[in-house]
Amino acid sequence: MQNILLRNTLPEAGQIIVGCMRMDSRTPQELANMIDDLADRGIRFYDHADIYGHGKCEELFGEAMQLANTPREDLIIQSKCGIRDGWYDLSKDYILDSVDGILNRLQTPYLDLLILHRPDALMEPKEIAEAFDQLQKSGKVRHFGVSNFTPEQIRLLQTEVKQPLLVNQLQLSIPNAWMISQGLEANMPTQGALDRTGHVLEQMRQMGITIQTWSPLQYGDWEGTFLDNPIFAELNETLQKLADKYNVSKSAIAAAWILRHPAGMQVVTGSSRTDRILEMARARKVDLTRKEWYDLYRAAGHRIP
Repeated sequence: MQNILLRNTLPEAGQIIVGCMRMDSRTPQELANMIDDLADRGIRFYDHADIYGHGKCEELFGEAMQLANTPREDLIIQSKCGIRDGWYDLSKDYILDSVDGILNRLQTPYLDLLILHRPDALMEPKEIAEAFDQLQKSGKVRHFGVSNFTPEQIRLLQTEVKQPLLVNQLQLSIPNAWMISQGLEANMPTQGALDRTGHVLEQMRQMGITIQTWSPLQYGDWEGTFLDNPIFAELNETLQKLADKYNVSKSAIAAAWILRHPAGMQVVTGSSRTDRILEMARARKVDLTRKEWYDLYRAAGHRIP
């Protein structure tokens, strides 16, 4: 069931999504060139948020779209809202105001996907439903999703929200694989058995919600990348061995590890450099064996019971 709804409503959606968090260091022309170069290679999906660069990333991308040769309708653009300065706000008025700001900065009349960035402890499903209805009716937003939500928080939303929630953005990398460890170490007195995720992996698959994975090259609590990190010597050795075998970069193998999972997940890249995005995108051509997948998992320090 996983990913079917997303494919039916956004058939052109791909496995690789370009994360736009660091785009405020680029010029509009550089970004326009990137948009065209990536489009030529079938990469047309972009992930924004109104807090990235305090709106500057969306603003630069909007200017870049005016310079690019790739038409807006050939791109999939999603953005997120709900994070304020030290607190969360998913009130109806704030969602509506946020979308107007996002569209103005991106210089586009619509978003393909609006994603609620973080669950708000004070959120009222009825208010959110009213905001979604208004945004969809006006044509400003075509589809909706969430980010960092638990299955029960999604079910709470769906008591009022009638639009299908297509995606849930969740952190996942080879070292930060709690949603996988929890299932493998069930009913054990081990660290991986702790229920940190509410079995979100299995429940998203059951609910037909696509997981978009963020920070696919990071470890810990924003501690940095595991690539070429001496803390992860065994993992990097295994990554390099497989990179040599498949003639790709280690970052592509790390992404291929995520794409190999039968949940049909999507990878949100963390770079705004065309060469690095293309390196990671080569993961689409890598089909890791079952043993190779587990070799990487174990090399990252996870327990195989």
